[in-house]
Amino acid sequence: MRRNNQAAAEEEAQIDLTPMLDVVFIMLIFFIVTASFIKEAGVEVNRPEASTSNPVDNVNILVAVNANNEIWMDNRRIDVRAVRANIERLHAENPKGAVVIQADNLSNTETVAAVLDAAREAGVYDVSLSTDEK
Repeated sequence: MRRNNQAAAEEEAQIDLTPMLDVVFIMLIFFIVTASFIKEAGVEVNRPEASTSNPVDNVNILVAVNANNEIWMDNRRIDVRAVRANIERLHAENPKGAVVIQADNLSNTETVAAVLDAAREAGVYDVSLSTDEK
């Protein structure tokens, strides 16, 4: 009889970790989902200053042009000939999104114009140039 009481007492003393694991799993899913909404072009650029800059709300596609005229999208370097295809793919995922070009101060106008043309050829006419406020 005494052995049964000890077994029952030990069974009652154990802590059930299932609810805690459920909460941790839900928190993990929450942080993974929210982290995927942060979009970056993949390279740091020194943007030009402008006094007439306006914030853009619906940014879906970020294209960065660095000082060496390299084009970056989704944390990878893109050839100028592949910009249109990548913009079409990203625009198909979110048709209401806009394209924002982050061009470095030292980048060529020709490269920025090529990205702008590629966005328009891809069917996206809501294209903006990212600047810093003066």
